[in-house]
Order: sequence, then C-alpha cells, then structure tokens
Amino acid sequence: MNISKSYQSHIKVISKSYQSHCKAAAKPLQSRWKVCLCIWLLVFVAAGPSVTAQKIVHLYPDSKNKSERKVTLECYPVENPIATVVVCPGGSYCWLDYEGEGQEVAQWLQSQGFSAFVLRYRVAGWWAWAFHYRTICRGRQQPDMFNDAHAALRWLNDHAKEYNIDTKRIGMMGFSAGGHLVMTMGCFERELKPLFVAPIYPVVTMTEECVHRRSRRGLLGDKGWRDERLRDSLSIERHVPKDCPPVFVVNCVDDPVVDYHNSMLLDSALTAQGVKHKYIQYKTGGHGFGVNEKKGSEECRPWKWEFLKWYKQL
Repeated sequence: MNISKSYQSHIKVISKSYQSHCKAAAKPLQSRWKVCLCIWLLVFVAAGPSVTAQKIVHLYPDSKNKSERKVTLECYPVENPIATVVVCPGGSYCWLDYEGEGQEVAQWLQSQGFSAFVLRYRVAGWWAWAFHYRTICRGRQQPDMFNDAHAALRWLNDHAKEYNIDTKRIGMMGFSAGGHLVMTMGCFERELKPLFVAPIYPVVTMTEECVHRRSRRGLLGDKGWRDERLRDSLSIERHVPKDCPPVFVVNCVDDPVVDYHNSMLLDSALTAQGVKHKYIQYKTGGHGFGVNEKKGSEECRPWKWEFLKWYKQL
C-alpha cells in the first residue's frame, strides 16, 4: 500500500509538472501562431482588392425570370478611360470561362487605361449540354445572349456619367463563342452599335464544315441547330454589313477547339464588304489563352499588344 500510495503521489507530481511544462511550452507556440495569422492577413490585404471585390451590377434586377436575374456586369473602371470595353468570355455557349477570358482580360484592359466590364450572359449550361433536355423545354438559347449583350450596352449608356464613359467609345471583346457574340452585335446591333469589336479565336460559322458543333448546339438549342434557315441567319460570314464597326481578329492554325478556318471566313467576309479590320493568324498558340502569359505560345502572346497598336490607329 505504501508503495502504491508513493507511486500514485509520484505520478501526480509528474503529471502536474508535465502540465505546467506543456502550458509553458504552449505560450510561445500560441504567440507564434497569432503572429503568423497576423502576417498572413496583412499579406492578403496588401495584395489589394480581390477579383470578387469588384462591383457587380444586375442587368435585369426586377425580372421574375431566374436566369435573367443572374445576368451581370462586373465593373473594372478607371477614372479617365481611353475607351470602354465589354468583355464576353467564351465557353461554347454552354458555360463561361469567366476567370480566364473575363476577369483576367478586364484586369489587363484596366491596367492599359480602359474601363472594362465583364458580361456574365446566359448560356445553355452543363445540364443542357450533357442531357439534351432542351428537346423538351426551351431552356436558355438564342436570342437570350444577344439580348444580354444589348442590355450591357444599354446599361453603360445609361450610366455613362457615373463611370465617365464616352458613349461613342464603347467597344466589345469576345473569346471563342464570345467572339461570335460580339461579332453578332457588330453585324446586327443598330441602336447601340459598338465602336469596335475584337473577336479572339472566334466561333464564326453555323453552316460550314468547320463549324464548332458544341457552340452551335449551345446557341441554337437541341432542335434549332437542325433548322437550316436559323443556322444561316447566325452564320456571321454571311451577314457582314458594310457599316460593320472595325474588327480585330486573332487565331491560331493549331487551334484544337475552333477550326482556324472560322477566322479565315470572317476575314474574307470583312474584306469583301470593305470593312476596316486587322486579322492576325499565328501558327501556334492553340485556344483559350486569353491574356495569360503562361498559356498559348510565345508566338501568340503578343496579340494583346498588337490590339493596343491597332486601337490607337482607329
């Protein structure tokens, strides 16, 4: 018993000593953890406002239509813009590469003195692409995205004073399917025709062999894409007007997504109608590189600087 009591007493002493030691050791660890947390927060804040911190406006704020209420403009203004650009990301009219072909592009344009506004327009959606449910119900398809682009131009005109926008200097830049969207506005928009359009590796045709089929189905729907008249009506190369605004086109021959002949068709149509434009065709670069310095190729990445040179000559 005496041994047992002595053992228990010894254990209690050791336990108290261990607890005291742990508490003493924990204090500097807690202090270090707090310091690390403070440093991390300071670094995060010092990095500047995040992309999601930009002002987002809803183009149909009072709409009862759920999909319309999701249509937005994300604002990247500058105090005295050299021009204003509506940025339309691509995604086959089925989804949007909103970060790579939207936000990153807007940030770059902003750094060059443009006020940029990223349009989140309506697209078919992943479910429509995967399950073809638009054979039963309408879903989202044309002319939804065209209405959204028009609404974006209308909103910028209505809020021109607030953002110091020259309404005569509003252009549009689109990527892939977004390139088709901005060209549609350049060809068919009458009330608020943009100053220029810049389709980058664009979808163009809805009829020729080089058609991008996923974009065609995304735009026209699971029934509409079979309609020959509808396909023809939205094949840009067949409807370029003589009063089309100046166009800046870029694509790559090795594009694995949108056949490079789309841009060649557009170039030929613009030339035939005498529309002022610049077409740059790179051999390498692929698709979906946006303004990212790590995507594409060394050959194609300077396209954005070529765009700046071209714009200054307008």
